[in-house]
Amino acid sequence: MSDVTIYHNPVCGTSRNTLALIRELGHEPNIIEYLKTPPDRRQLAKLIADMGITARALLRTNNDPYQQLDLSDDRWSDQQLIDFMVDNPILINRPIVVTPLGSRLCRPKERVLEILPHD
Repeated sequence: MSDVTIYHNPVCGTSRNTLALIRELGHEPNIIEYLKTPPDRRQLAKLIADMGITARALLRTNNDPYQQLDLSDDRWSDQQLIDFMVDNPILINRPIVVTPLGSRLCRPKERVLEILPHD
């Protein structure tokens, strides 16, 4: 089992490019297509905490649920935003990469270099 995991959306160019970079550097990651197998609330909250970001920082803003739910409004707490992402995984920005060295939202893809183990 790999020590690198990517929360991946194969239709996203940044996600595909990050996966390719991980592989170019000699790692074959566990791939979680998060739209098919979304993280549960506990997992998502842990990912956010491990990345050291807010729930708002993980939100994708250029999609219909974001607009329809009026998520740009500051009235939503991190806990509420996590609930929205659990209910609508398309709201989760990607790719998220997890390694023994840390977790990152890899936008741009080069952010993965900060956490990839060097053999």
